[in-house]
Amino acid sequence: MKASDLFVKCLENEGVEYIFGVPGEENLDFLESLHNSSIKLILTRHEQPAGFMAATIGRLTGKPGVCLSTLGPGATNFFTSAAYAQLGAMPMMMITGQKPIHSSKQGHFQIIDTVDMMRPITKYTKQVVHGNRIPTIVREAIRQSEAERPGAVHIELPEDVAAEETHTAPISIHKVRRSDANEKAVNEAITRIENAKSPLFLIGAGANRKLISKMLTKLIDKTGIPFFNTQMGKGVIPEDHSLFLGTAALSDNDYLHCAIDKADLIINVGHDVVEKPPFFMKAGGTKVIHINFVPAEIDEVYFPQLEVVGDIANALWQIRDRIKPNSEWDFDYFMKVKRAVDEKVSENADSNHFPTIPQRFVADVRAALGAEDIIALDNGVYKVWYARNYPALAPNTVLLDNALATMGAGLPSAMAAKMVNPDRKVVAICGDGGFMMNSQEIETCVRMEMDIVVLILNDNAFGMIKWKQDAMGFKDWGLDFGNPDFVKYAESYGAKGYRVESTEAFLPLLKECTETPGVHIIELPVDYTENAKVLTEELQGKACII
Repeated sequence: MKASDLFVKCLENEGVEYIFGVPGEENLDFLESLHNSSIKLILTRHEQPAGFMAATIGRLTGKPGVCLSTLGPGATNFFTSAAYAQLGAMPMMMITGQKPIHSSKQGHFQIIDTVDMMRPITKYTKQVVHGNRIPTIVREAIRQSEAERPGAVHIELPEDVAAEETHTAPISIHKVRRSDANEKAVNEAITRIENAKSPLFLIGAGANRKLISKMLTKLIDKTGIPFFNTQMGKGVIPEDHSLFLGTAALSDNDYLHCAIDKADLIINVGHDVVEKPPFFMKAGGTKVIHINFVPAEIDEVYFPQLEVVGDIANALWQIRDRIKPNSEWDFDYFMKVKRAVDEKVSENADSNHFPTIPQRFVADVRAALGAEDIIALDNGVYKVWYARNYPALAPNTVLLDNALATMGAGLPSAMAAKMVNPDRKVVAICGDGGFMMNSQEIETCVRMEMDIVVLILNDNAFGMIKWKQDAMGFKDWGLDFGNPDFVKYAESYGAKGYRVESTEAFLPLLKECTETPGVHIIELPVDYTENAKVLTEELQGKACII
């Protein structure tokens, strides 16, 4: 068969359902092969959001999402998406085209070394030099993308190779079992936990798997040890749990850090250093046990004293099976901190101030959605507020990026989440800056007849950087901009647009939009003066509970 047909059959063999992207002339054989396959092509308006969508498919399913581009400028537009998937541990495959490699009539027009370009930000990057090699290349790329730690892979398919005849077939797939953690390491972890005075669990992004969630919940329920999470660990255990202390939305000096500083042992499940630190380790301070699929990567603020490396769920099961809860464990102070955190994050949640303040719009979004519904956050200062104030009540219901932390990913991530979970309500939450970076994908939403809500938090500025600028004592300068009329902008794509005129009007409008089919764009004017009041001044002046 033709090489491009074989490539598509290999993808079908791997269970690929969608390919996102913007094809070029170098992809035309591949495009024709897709046309005759079971895989659905999702034509996007830019390659970067195609990559974000593929990465989110990987994040939610554990199977690599796939995206497609042409050579040169199409391939370079994947660079940020690749970094997003690689740092966020999301399985994702990029397929890029290339000019003929056996003969060329165009010199170096549009040609860059895409394979070498991708090397620093992928787990695997390869050019197909002969069609007969496609089955092994695709299988190895998928295998590496899925293996712990998951990430991005890349295959370049030149135009002439795609058109040549082949004589091979897809490779059969076998499941690879993860290794169990070393028994001595597990026993040492049990001993250290049992002998601690005030241990705490920390839940990171790597724990966001169904079986891990189940085993971790059973372990926490058996021991009664309180827990907190990182931003990307939100929802692994529902945050209405009585032992949940809060989310480490900041790296230091939040109310939650009073409890973290008091703990003598932190059992760190699924965290790695690509995510912004939930706390800073100090020499001679709190001890840390690292439980993860892969060994710890040591840096200045993370140097665990014990590592339990292997299948996380199995390690937690072993610990739960053999651990003996210690009647001398002291969690009284942690519970005082929990009450203080709960009180602080609920302050001003009913404020009618307009433009709307963060505490209110976070509370209103929570009130409008069910436990299984999904919010997908772009990157901005509101991400800190949602991490602190928004209780995630189920795994993978708060999709945010605290690794690359790139703007422009919120809307594409929400689109992919809706495709994976068509029966759930999905709300993309974007700042006006991040939304405009990939706002063209509203046309894709409308064309796909998606039922999705996009909330634009409008402050006519890059609000996160303005907050940092103010906190560092610099003058307010260089970060303000103008915006289009978002209502007319939505309508120009065939979506429905709304502008909120009062804080009280937001919640009923959001509820109506989430319950009405179609693409809905809501512009909410916001007031970020609370950033300085709460996240800077209040926290700098706080005193930990005695």
